[in-house]
Amino acid sequence: MLSYANRSDSQLIHAYHNGDGFALEELVSRHKDRVYTSILFLVKDKYLAEDLFQDVFIKIIDTIRQNRYNDEGKFISWAMRIAHNLCVDHFRRVKRSPTMINGDGKDVFDWLHFSDETAESNMMRRQSHDRVQRMLEQLPEEQKEVIVLRHYGNLSFKEIAEITNCSINTALGRMRYGLINLRKLMTEKQISL
Repeated sequence: MLSYANRSDSQLIHAYHNGDGFALEELVSRHKDRVYTSILFLVKDKYLAEDLFQDVFIKIIDTIRQNRYNDEGKFISWAMRIAHNLCVDHFRRVKRSPTMINGDGKDVFDWLHFSDETAESNMMRRQSHDRVQRMLEQLPEEQKEVIVLRHYGNLSFKEIAEITNCSINTALGRMRYGLINLRKLMTEKQISL
């Protein structure tokens, strides 16, 4: 019998559907960082991100239990699409646009932890993140979303296209124009990272 860590997502889903709760634990553990980080980057609030993260896996559990999950070997894309849709739904409900600061007023990049940094390098890293954060805020929403999903969610353009309901070429174009706009901002403001 395969250990849980060596099982594919499909095998874990099948095992969970057949009553193996440990299979779900492995599935959540395997993907929690990518899903949570993407949610946090979109909503900019640690507590809200935790709530939405839980909602994502509640939807996943309900779908698997009701035997409605269509296993195409794309679990993470499906989970990220659910996360994205829940974030969009949240912003529609509260009718406000996201900010780049979480609920504690801290940099959303704080999840990156560099324990062996000196105080100077830590300060330089935070300043660079602050600059990137300010520049990302100036991009059109579609461009910012693709950059976040690609660089912080570590998703492929195919996955991004599925999540954002656009073609792969559109996702690639948004990324290209987003990076062009970031370069322009860096040149205009004479920013170096």
